[in-house]
Amino acid sequence: MNQFYKVTNQQYEDATDRIGVNLEDEYNNIKLPQRGTAFSAGYDFFAPYDIDLSPWDEALIPTGVGVELDEDKFLMCVPRSGLGFKFGLGLANTVGIIDADYSHAANGGHIMAKLTSQDKPIHINKGQAFMQGIIIPYFRVDGDMTDTLRVGGFGSTDA
Repeated sequence: MNQFYKVTNQQYEDATDRIGVNLEDEYNNIKLPQRGTAFSAGYDFFAPYDIDLSPWDEALIPTGVGVELDEDKFLMCVPRSGLGFKFGLGLANTVGIIDADYSHAANGGHIMAKLTSQDKPIHINKGQAFMQGIIIPYFRVDGDMTDTLRVGGFGSTDA
């Protein structure tokens, strides 16, 4: 089963350090990712609030979204190509890989995006598509006996 879901309101609030904002209204307006056209490979993620970045600034964006994936799939997250081309928008880790077991993480599988502007100032409007996620199958090598399941979130698989 491959599907997007909203994390809980509490998980969304825990992921933000924004003060003086009505986070409940913001949470209630989160849109689940969707494809723009019948042949789009990526599911667009929408900004939960206005985002302003100066060149070389970074911003950690809580999307309010998680994804449940079949065990042989992962979600690859990349910036929308138009924003990357026009403004140099990128993800701080260049590409996000969301494993199928991330939905079991302590944060409820909340997908976060750390954006950076590498070229020009950029303004992203609340509700504007800024990133896309592509669901991709992967293969294991013969003899792979790994059966460890995720217990943590980002960086939890490091030894």
